[in-house]
Amino acid sequence: MTKNPLPEGESVAEPAGDPDGTVPQAAGATVFQPDAAGRERSAARGNPGAERRRRHPVVHFAREVLIIGVTALVISFLIKTFIVQAFWIPSGSMETTLVYGDRVLVSKIQAGPMSVERGDIIVFEDPGGWLPPTEETDRGPILEPLTDLAKFVGIAPEGESHHLIKRVIGVGGDHVVCCDDQQRITVNGEPLEESYLFDGDEPSTENFDVTVPEDHYWMMGDHRSYSRDSRAHDDGSGTAGSVPADAVVGQAFVLVWPLDRLDWFGNPQDVFGSVPDTVPEDQ
Repeated sequence: MTKNPLPEGESVAEPAGDPDGTVPQAAGATVFQPDAAGRERSAARGNPGAERRRRHPVVHFAREVLIIGVTALVISFLIKTFIVQAFWIPSGSMETTLVYGDRVLVSKIQAGPMSVERGDIIVFEDPGGWLPPTEETDRGPILEPLTDLAKFVGIAPEGESHHLIKRVIGVGGDHVVCCDDQQRITVNGEPLEESYLFDGDEPSTENFDVTVPEDHYWMMGDHRSYSRDSRAHDDGSGTAGSVPADAVVGQAFVLVWPLDRLDWFGNPQDVFGSVPDTVPEDQ
């Protein structure tokens, strides 16, 4: 019986070849050897990038590490510049809330879109004359630039430079007085029961009666007998001792080191919650 011929243009699925089973090869086709080395050579000839990576794995790895490292530094710098920055405490003026050597994180959002409130713990730049001249520590030709770079990108905390940390007692327009007949500081006529004061300290041994200028803050340390704050730099007007708003870096919101002192800083509403926003007429 004669088989039906295939339709025109149809191909047979079975490979045609010589009687011995050898399949003919097209001219210029790649011959894949049965061994692994042969397969790798053929694949490499079709993928030059793979061949370069195989020949230079160290260079490729170093490039990837460099890209990741630079990206991490850029992100860290942006976070430090606009969102949060680390500082360490160089004195005892905020004891026992903060002690020498503590590390805190400072929110820079608080100094921008969000307002500073009475009771906040604030880091601010020296408005002029608050800090004595300091000698820079020489860490050597290698460690010094590395430390500066770490501070610049926000990896290392800022310390004894031109920054201070104090608590906001009065904001712009507040009438701050020391002291009433029970030796308490009053703000807009409301006495403060300051639970955060250093044990044994009085609210202030110096009398003052000031009105805080607009866009300024009256700042005091929690360790009142050890803090040179707004009281020490004022001339009785309230202007000289108040810190301008544009000097504020941000609000300290968490103590991160040492770990056994880990703590979040909330606003002490039990102290400032009853302070009126306006000065009473009899003040």
